Amino acid sequence: MPHLENVVLCRESQVSTLQSLFGERHHFSFPSIFIYGHTASGKTYVTQTLLKTLELPHVFVNCVECFTLRLLLEQILNKLNHLSSSEDGCSTEITCETFNDFVRLFKQVTAAENLKDQTVYIVLDKAEYLRDMEANLLPGFLRLQELADRNVTVLFLSEIVWEKFRPNTGCFEPFVLYFPDYSIGNLQKILSHDHPPEYSADFYAAYINILLGVFYTVCRDLKELRHLAVLNFPKYCEPVVKGEASERDTRKLWRNIEPHLKKAMQTVYLREVSSSQWEKLQKDDTDPGQLKGLSAHTHVELPYYSKFILIAAYLASYNPARTDKRFFLKHHGKIKKTNFLKKHEKTSNHLLGPKPFPLDRLLAILYSIVDSRVAPTANIFSQIEWNTCNYLSSDPSAVNPGWP
Repeated sequence: MPHLENVVLCRESQVSTLQSLFGERHHFSFPSIFIYGHTASGKTYVTQTLLKTLELPHVFVNCVECFTLRLLLEQILNKLNHLSSSEDGCSTEITCETFNDFVRLFKQVTAAENLKDQTVYIVLDKAEYLRDMEANLLPGFLRLQELADRNVTVLFLSEIVWEKFRPNTGCFEPFVLYFPDYSIGNLQKILSHDHPPEYSADFYAAYINILLGVFYTVCRDLKELRHLAVLNFPKYCEPVVKGEASERDTRKLWRNIEPHLKKAMQTVYLREVSSSQWEKLQKDDTDPGQLKGLSAHTHVELPYYSKFILIAAYLASYNPARTDKRFFLKHHGKIKKTNFLKKHEKTSNHLLGPKPFPLDRLLAILYSIVDSRVAPTANIFSQIEWNTCNYLSSDPSAVNPGWP
């Protein structure tokens, strides 16, 4: 399908697998498919584009928006009801409070003429939030084809691996499909595809090559890179617009854009200013520190979880493991005082230096000091790796830095 290949770039293997699983419209597809991968790896875009291009009946639900069982079930049923009654032009709102009612109502909705002879697809984005709902919800969706006796496939889109989903009581195993991160070559191809029509493709590809050369080591998020590409391109082509350089004068174009890319490096992911404010900053050649709200502080703010990871690592490296129960449990019972504490009371742990600790202990402390529930996503582990690399690079002489 050439049209689909032009729309979905660098995901040929995943598209081919999904098309094989979907089969013909009237064929029974796999009951449940679990798609996982890092943020901005194309999971949602590929799934939505494939279903829309093939014109398959589907409903797409974001589990962040539907944060309760009733909201989730009613959203699915009402969207399905809208599909089945689209020909009549009238539909009534459906109410549903339990999964048993959902199965019964799902049979009624999918009995419509335009749905009963083809596979219906239910896509649950941010599926990791299902783990916070009722215990029977995830096993129920995994076996919905069997329970409802209908031709239906449920697709779960998540950032965490299936092993973190699997209930202890066991459940039907879905087909697992992994979306790897985009390589630098993939990002180059995807971003170059967005070139403005008034400029040549080679000119924009050269700009993307410069952009990735600067930002790829610190940012591999396609959405963020696309935002940065759109934001800084007017400054890159400014000498060409003014007639001071040609599209092939790469050296002069690089010298013009280099200081502005360094400014943009200070605010990757932070979104401290709007795009209009950033354009004003570029036009006036203002120092980023002079613009209110744009890194006015002398340091770059760390990501939310990185702060807690650093705190957890500090606590784990300077406190003995036997004190974890006393520090991080509310009901830890009585702790007996021993002479061991008196013997070493004059020795400071800070003078002895940090001690090594296992990764499991770091995560256990992290979960206890963060108020909300922390899902063990790829984002968390990448921040742990990032903090480790930065700690070692800042102190390469440290033989035992206290990191796992």
